Amino acid sequence: MPPKNDSRRMDELLASVTEDLLEGDPQHFHDNTMRVERILLEMVRPDPVQPRRVLLEQLHFAFHSNRLTPTQALKELVQLVQVAARQRGRPFNNVLELLPNPDDDSDDDQDVKLSPEETLLRDLINLAVTIRDDGQVNPLTVVDVSQGVTRQFRIETGERRYWATWLLRDFIPGYDGDGMIPCIIIPAERSSVFRQAKENTARSGLSAIAMARQAALLLLTVHGYEIPDAVVSNDFYRQALDLDLRGKREYTEAVLSAMGGVKKGYLSYIKNLLRLSDEALELADRHNIEEYKLRHVVTLPQDYHAEIVRQIVDFNLTSRQVKELCEGDGLLAKSSDPLEKLPAQAVKVAKVTQAISSTSPQDIARALMRQEGDPTIALGRIHALQKVLAEAERYLNDE
Repeated sequence: MPPKNDSRRMDELLASVTEDLLEGDPQHFHDNTMRVERILLEMVRPDPVQPRRVLLEQLHFAFHSNRLTPTQALKELVQLVQVAARQRGRPFNNVLELLPNPDDDSDDDQDVKLSPEETLLRDLINLAVTIRDDGQVNPLTVVDVSQGVTRQFRIETGERRYWATWLLRDFIPGYDGDGMIPCIIIPAERSSVFRQAKENTARSGLSAIAMARQAALLLLTVHGYEIPDAVVSNDFYRQALDLDLRGKREYTEAVLSAMGGVKKGYLSYIKNLLRLSDEALELADRHNIEEYKLRHVVTLPQDYHAEIVRQIVDFNLTSRQVKELCEGDGLLAKSSDPLEKLPAQAVKVAKVTQAISSTSPQDIARALMRQEGDPTIALGRIHALQKVLAEAERYLNDE
């Protein structure tokens, strides 16, 4: 999407990033045009471009494409979590069963490793119960996007509180609310991606992938790109891969501060994660994989991204192990010119196949262990080789 040449809007945007927004409480405002109201939950909608994903990826797109209502989206989330929990021998019928039992003094709950889906729903349930017991302490920040007589508000900060309130209303017994939610209302012309970013980075649990989307959104904004009102694909954020702050030095401090005070070099590392394939982005976001692990995956061709990310998840690989797996000895290399001389590593692998009938699997396993010194990396090598051989088989079948 081409940038808009609106210098006046850009000046207003920079002026809105005040010291109060950058250093103080993101929910504290001194603008008389902002007000707090209790709004019907049905009139509030999450921001479809929000970098932080509260719902799972498929539910996020279905909801923002109007294929699911909030209640339907949460119902599907609960069903997905029930399947994941049942597979791990922890079936439940009531969502409150996901919470730890306060009367149980055993350490069993502390030893249970929850799936990302279970963790997501448990966190929302915890927040919903807190709202039920203590009330809504922090109002949402919403932008007034009403048109004509139709009142509508888009969430700038507080989407988790929004979903927790829907969960409380429709899935947790004992709700006696009035279907309203307290909100700080901001006029559309006063909305700020900087304020949203500051809120995101101030909260815990923001994944490296969400940070990458956040960096992209800030860069696209300061370069004058129009931010859509509808759900976007990863390609929208990838436009920022060609952008930096060199020609926008007046925004550098604001952008870095909104990103949590990161250094310019780390901002580049974060943004570079957008080079991951769509599947790898979704996996890394859902499993909250750290940037220092993913930076090695980005160096590979996109065809291998999802497979390496799965290995990071399945084997809990360290950064060093990921680096060694990605650098390897050429197994994952991919020649762009089919007429080039065959790589020496490819010739070595081909020669190995001639002796495969006289080589036992146990000997291969022992050789890998001697070479790598780590069973996890050895398994990673086998999985990478399996993928390469599967693609070689497809290539031969196509010939």
